[in-house]
Amino acid sequence: MSKSGDSLSKLALRKFKKNFWGVLSFWVIVSIGCLSLFAYIIAPDDSQNANQMHLSIHSQKPGFKVQMLFVPSESEQKQSFISDILFGKKHDELEIPISEHTIKNDTLFYTEFASDGLIGAEKFIALKDYARTDSKPYVAEKAFLFGTDKYGRDLLSRVLVGSRISFSIGFIAVFISLVIGIFMGSVAGYFGGKIDALIMWVINVTWSIPTLLLVIAITLALGKGFWQVFIAVGLTMWVEVARVVRGQIMSAKEMQYVTAAKALGFHHFRIITRHILPNITAPIIVISAANFAAAILIESGLSFLGIGAQPPMASWGAMIKDHYNYIILGKPYLAIIPGLCIMILVMAFMLIGNALRDALDVKS
Repeated sequence: MSKSGDSLSKLALRKFKKNFWGVLSFWVIVSIGCLSLFAYIIAPDDSQNANQMHLSIHSQKPGFKVQMLFVPSESEQKQSFISDILFGKKHDELEIPISEHTIKNDTLFYTEFASDGLIGAEKFIALKDYARTDSKPYVAEKAFLFGTDKYGRDLLSRVLVGSRISFSIGFIAVFISLVIGIFMGSVAGYFGGKIDALIMWVINVTWSIPTLLLVIAITLALGKGFWQVFIAVGLTMWVEVARVVRGQIMSAKEMQYVTAAKALGFHHFRIITRHILPNITAPIIVISAANFAAAILIESGLSFLGIGAQPPMASWGAMIKDHYNYIILGKPYLAIIPGLCIMILVMAFMLIGNALRDALDVKS
């Protein structure tokens, strides 16, 4: 038996720790979150948006390796360490995939890489014209663990950087939906009457419009872009939060502690924010987890349709859009890898939502 002094939060935490899938999902989400936060440090291609293109090595299989010639630029752009982590590096250095090279009298002769058994063009550069200021070699082997996409970009780096879009859309869309949903649901449930009828009419009208269609309409009105998608998704997800909050407040406002607060003369804002809302956080947390997963799916769908994050930004949905036709061309991994990433992240949020629902259920 649990101690009588244990709070409900401690009991809920103890129940959550006993849920294997909930704990596993939590660590999966934390791991993906860390990978997205430090994507540019981990990714082999740390350029902005992991957008280093090499058309000669496009659509290569996972594990592909090639000799890469690094030609330094005469001008270097210095960035802060924080800027490198958040936005990636501005690479002026030219990267050229090559098949072989030789150095004679300070001149580097090389043969450009060519796939399908072709022979690349033979060229040369004078090393004295491209002196390096660091210890990095001119030629080094570069591996692509996930292969390359149709533009010759490192697929692993694009997947890592693309995880930022999914996490960002989840956090921002859920935050917007919570702010609007809690406000509208609280006002409707607490005051009732004509105010409740008006807000419920708005909720029902919004609910009747297909989510994806409404998001597309808002996105087209605000314009295509990164932040426009976040706002559009958030503005379509508040209705679920509002309905849940409204129902919970309609039940909670009949409780004795609310009656006592009214008798003491507390104003409505204090009663709602300091007495009712803290007691109905459990269902709000659960629906937030579900909305997190839904926001990721909606953003992926918008990117697939071409109205989500715009190129050259990396997005899992856009990666599927660019490569879904490769499924029948013998290279399905180009679309399957980002698809699996979406599935794993969405599944993790759904499982942690179920685990939180069971842990926060005081009746069980």
